[in-house]
Amino acid sequence: MLTEYFTPKHLTMTIKPVAELVSEARQGIDNLSPEQAAQEIHTHEVLLVDVREPFELEKEGKIQGSVHAIRGGLELFADPACPFYNPAFHPAKRIIVYCAGGSRSALSAQTLKQMGYPDVAHIDGGLIAWKQKGLPVTNES
Repeated sequence: MLTEYFTPKHLTMTIKPVAELVSEARQGIDNLSPEQAAQEIHTHEVLLVDVREPFELEKEGKIQGSVHAIRGGLELFADPACPFYNPAFHPAKRIIVYCAGGSRSALSAQTLKQMGYPDVAHIDGGLIAWKQKGLPVTNES
């Protein structure tokens, strides 16, 4: 019976809120405003990574030149030893990650740093903030 599984021990476990995880991730990465990210994209060679789900790209568009690597598969795309590795992920490149609102991208940037990528940032506020600043998006693949 389900109620037997949820003993008081289970009810008193402390679960760390996702907001706390995201806050911790932001402390160890570069947090770029949309304007800072746009400047870097236009003046430096960067790998721009969109970690949103495919339906989000279809609905909201994407930042021109970004590589799509869903959050759930990011480690697979970024690991040179994995058959799903995307050679766009090169450790010598500056990597800027974004999602819709900035939470998944902060966690993604933290993961890439943990994997050994030295120069990683994310767009704070994600595509929502990017669009609010009037920066361009495209619906092209």
